[in-house]
Amino acid sequence: MNPDNFNMSEQELNAQRRKRAENFRLNIDETEYEDENMYGESESEPSDLNSYSGQDVKKQMARESKHVLKQKNKEEKKALKAKNKHNRRIFRLTWIISVVIVGAMAAVYMITGMNDLLAVNRTDSSTVKIEIPENPTVDDVTKVLVDNKVIGEPSYFKLFVKVTKSADDFTQGTYEIRKNMDYEAIVNFLSSNNNRTDTVSVTITEGESVLEIADTLKKNGALGDKDEFLSLCNSDKFDGDFDFIKAETNADKRYYKLEGYLYPDTYEFYKNENAESVIYKLLNNYETKINEKQTVDGYSKKTTVLKMVEESDTKYSLDQVMTIASIIQAEAANKEDMYYISSILHNRLTADSSAGVSNLGLDSTKFYPYRSLEDVPENDRSTYKSRYDTYDKKGLPYGPICNPGMDAIIAALNPNSTDYYFFCHDSKGQAYYASTLEQQNANLEYIESYDN
Repeated sequence: MNPDNFNMSEQELNAQRRKRAENFRLNIDETEYEDENMYGESESEPSDLNSYSGQDVKKQMARESKHVLKQKNKEEKKALKAKNKHNRRIFRLTWIISVVIVGAMAAVYMITGMNDLLAVNRTDSSTVKIEIPENPTVDDVTKVLVDNKVIGEPSYFKLFVKVTKSADDFTQGTYEIRKNMDYEAIVNFLSSNNNRTDTVSVTITEGESVLEIADTLKKNGALGDKDEFLSLCNSDKFDGDFDFIKAETNADKRYYKLEGYLYPDTYEFYKNENAESVIYKLLNNYETKINEKQTVDGYSKKTTVLKMVEESDTKYSLDQVMTIASIIQAEAANKEDMYYISSILHNRLTADSSAGVSNLGLDSTKFYPYRSLEDVPENDRSTYKSRYDTYDKKGLPYGPICNPGMDAIIAALNPNSTDYYFFCHDSKGQAYYASTLEQQNANLEYIESYDN
């Protein structure tokens, strides 16, 4: 405080203060004022905002958040769209490349496959021996052909077999096949037994039964399945093809329906041939033989078995003639003996009670379908009794007991004219005939006396 002012009165002091206040000026740069004014206006917004209620603030914030989120989603969609567009380009490029590659591969496959199918590039005409196994599959056949260089495209060959439905046509066996055959020729070649080279010659002996024929065929490698063979020999499988089988009237009582009709002869079979094919060969041969003209004693011109049955005065059917022939075949020592035994069988079949014979009484029928008691399965021997046993059964057995040859068949139709009812043979096959039981017993005693 100024000391001069100390002695001033209070009125003077207040007057001095007013004067100073009036003379006071604030020098502010105009630009600075404008900035401050602008700042004041921007700062006024919060003051205005502060004048809103709390609910209005929340709504304003929500609107701003939604706007931000919408803008973000829009940017994300734009980015995703750009990415998808890029991916589609990559996919299309990859797809086009794949199509080109697959197309090229397919074209190569088709060309090479077609060339192999048509044997275009297989010019080697030499032959090769191949072995097709039993019950062959397409894979089995294909492997054999590839291994032996008969085909070059296994997958294409399998496709061809599938399309042509030839999978079940292949047969086992040995074949001599050319290397330059097309697929169709190969399939046809391997589907026919006629092209097989693995054959065996088998002789069926006159008088062999169904069981014995099965053993003979199996032993010589001509029969694939023995059990199937025996089953077919007692089936109706062949009735529709052969009238002489269909004509049987008592098939249900027979052990083997085809017994008597498996004609004994020498045959060419394929190795392990299927049973059905083997039987057809035997039956076809029998049918041929009974229709074949031949010279027969007592006939003025050549004749057939069927003609002899039709023209003779026999009361027996062909099936019964075959049964008589089978017994003749089993009992006779030689061709001449056949006609005498035929006479004895006919005599006994027509004899009355005064002849002293009521049954045929033949050892050859006692154990049929087995040859002897030793051939009967061991478990059945003590109780075995054949339905064909003519010691018990009157008349002929239900069917043939073996498969006779032509000599026995002709003898059955043309017996000698005798009054014999009995016969026997010594160990050398010498035959003895008798009209009475006393003569038969005498012959047996005589044989025993020198045979022992």
